[in-house]
Amino acid sequence: MEVSRTVKCASYWDAMVLGSILEEQGVQVRRPDEVAPLSMVATGALDAIKAAAAQLRQKHPGSGPVIIEGEDPNDGAPEPSRPLSAREPSPAVEPPGAPPVSEPPGAPPVSEPPGAAERASRLPAPERSGGSRAPEPSWGTVLATTVRLWAERRRGHWWPTQTRWRLAVMAALAAVVFVTGGVAVELAGPGRGEPTPSRLSGGTPLGAGVITAAQAARQQAAAWVAGQVSADAVVACDPAMCAALQAAGVPASRLLMLTPASADPLGSGLVVTTPAVRARFGTRLATVYAPVTLAAFGSGAARIDIRVVAPDGAAAYRAQLAADLRARRAAGATLLHNHGIHVAGAARAALASGEVDTRLLVTLAALSHQHPVEIVRFSSSDPGASVGEPLRSADIAESVTPGGARPASLASLRAFFRAQRAPYLPSSLEIVRIPPTGAILRVKYGAPCPLGLLGTRS
Repeated sequence: MEVSRTVKCASYWDAMVLGSILEEQGVQVRRPDEVAPLSMVATGALDAIKAAAAQLRQKHPGSGPVIIEGEDPNDGAPEPSRPLSAREPSPAVEPPGAPPVSEPPGAPPVSEPPGAAERASRLPAPERSGGSRAPEPSWGTVLATTVRLWAERRRGHWWPTQTRWRLAVMAALAAVVFVTGGVAVELAGPGRGEPTPSRLSGGTPLGAGVITAAQAARQQAAAWVAGQVSADAVVACDPAMCAALQAAGVPASRLLMLTPASADPLGSGLVVTTPAVRARFGTRLATVYAPVTLAAFGSGAARIDIRVVAPDGAAAYRAQLAADLRARRAAGATLLHNHGIHVAGAARAALASGEVDTRLLVTLAALSHQHPVEIVRFSSSDPGASVGEPLRSADIAESVTPGGARPASLASLRAFFRAQRAPYLPSSLEIVRIPPTGAILRVKYGAPCPLGLLGTRS
């Protein structure tokens, strides 16, 4: 007779493996719509549900308790036909020097039910008193084992054929392991004295407050990347961060997942440096691979940075950045002397100091030959960015033409920008109202700002 029972596990790892065992035994499994579900509703034979719980404990002795609705927590599977202790006491509980137990003279032999010996051989041996307990596996090992078991159990049943969906599945699995239990995904096996994501830089285990702060920072970073980064930029991330980025709308094809086999984040345009990534690469992130920060979220152990990857090394990137700054200053000074462009207040200082994104400088110069340009301000949406990061957004108002003719409409200005091609096509164009100016056209380009567009890279 089929029954439906809610089954609760101690961890997501246990729940995922148990769900796979249940499905293999023909039990229907329905999981709640949660990020890391610890429970499921199993529909099938009660003995099959209990047997699956017993199989989990036998194959993985380190797994936590499994609670089946309406059943004794200590009775998660049918009892073996004959308790081992009836005739074969464990050496661990036998007192020193005790005589061996012998059968009474003339006692009839006890026959074992078919298959009992085989079942007994699969039962875990009792833990010896005073013995050392096997060390707990690292979270890196747990993650690898989780993905391997999940894939093996579904080989031939359901395994995506497209690489991008395989990435999505792997990222989702890694994300829940990252969250469950209050530890971060371990990108590499920790060596002696190395910080691990579960014990961040200070060596203190993660508390509930740090876990909450890390989750909030991850969501903020994912939203920023989805809304501010150029659509063609490849982003390197740890598995949990990749899952958050996909949930925020970043396509899997743009994600480069950092795994224990990843030697570096090269090959991407940006890297999201979570605590796990910092523990993996250490100071090399800033001194070798990604010297410039575009945005930062959170603080302390929960801080997450979005950094620009330097394909030719940090030193070469800084040299290119310095040359690009000089070129932007020269271009800004030229625009300030352009009679077709009127620049207000603080926007003049931004142009003169080279703080404006190269793509804005080029398109504004081209626009000034068709329409008068009224620049209200330049701005950026990059919290915690490194000093000198260009301003990627401009607010443009309608400007009166010489002689008092009707100014160019914001719609016509927007049409000009929409007609541009990459890399000069803005990532966002919107008409908004700001006091006291009124309606303006907000032009925004995605991060990061490409170097060398003004003709120099060194």
